[in-house]
Amino acid sequence: MHQNVMPEHVQQRLGEYAKLLRIDRPIGTLLLLWPTYWALWLAADGMPDVGNLIVFTLGVIFMRAAGCAINDYADRDWDRHVERTKDRPLTAGRIRSWEAVALFVGLCLVSFLMVVLFTNTLTLYLSFGGALLAFIYPFMKRYTHLPQLFLGAAFSWAIPMAWAAQANEVSQLTWLLFTANVLWTVAYDTFYAMVDRDDDLKVGIKSTAILFGEADRPIIATLQAMVVIILLMIGIRGELGFFYYLGVTGMAALFIYQQLITRDRSRAACFKAFLNNNWAGLAVFVGLAIDRLLN
Repeated sequence: MHQNVMPEHVQQRLGEYAKLLRIDRPIGTLLLLWPTYWALWLAADGMPDVGNLIVFTLGVIFMRAAGCAINDYADRDWDRHVERTKDRPLTAGRIRSWEAVALFVGLCLVSFLMVVLFTNTLTLYLSFGGALLAFIYPFMKRYTHLPQLFLGAAFSWAIPMAWAAQANEVSQLTWLLFTANVLWTVAYDTFYAMVDRDDDLKVGIKSTAILFGEADRPIIATLQAMVVIILLMIGIRGELGFFYYLGVTGMAALFIYQQLITRDRSRAACFKAFLNNNWAGLAVFVGLAIDRLLN
């Protein structure tokens, strides 16, 4: 007779941890992963080292999970007032605050250990900035209408780290790519904030969606145009070829699509536009990877 090795209460607890860390919702991981891969492929001028690929893929997964844990800890008293977040494990009381903090610290330590063991000194120094940004971002929505800017910096910090690990230096191209990704993150996370805007206004949470108001879509369009322009500049400076530009064109086409579907600003449309950015990031990566493979 087959017996379940794991007790039911342990399974339930692990299930709640998985929800806290958004393991069932990989969109955040993917939005972090594509720019990290952009950086690795550009820094390598081709296929990056397999070791770096493994370290930064795992690092993105762990640090995104850590970010979710500390975000829910920071928002635990607010999330119950927001329709989309009121049933999160921490808010609903199925997980305690200290468990979320412990998971954040543990995941950061594992990521830090990978950097120490498998990369170089420059990457190690840069990692402290990444950990600090991951910690402070969730608290910024209390103090500024620009928490998306801090998220952009946190989501983009893997770019100089990956570049440093691969090339043992950072360059002008690194910071151009960093800037493009910060602007892209602000754009797509404003779509995300538009989903919660009505609830956020009631409870006093600050966001770019609230700051931009009726100008939200034009400002997002401007940010998206700036992302495309900077990526084109990177293509020129990095002497990249046809397939890279094809990938950037794909991203631009998806940005236009996002603008079209959010004309009514409905929650469902804004969330759909946010999710669509996964394909925008993938388009650039595929174009870049093919370009570097052929050259």
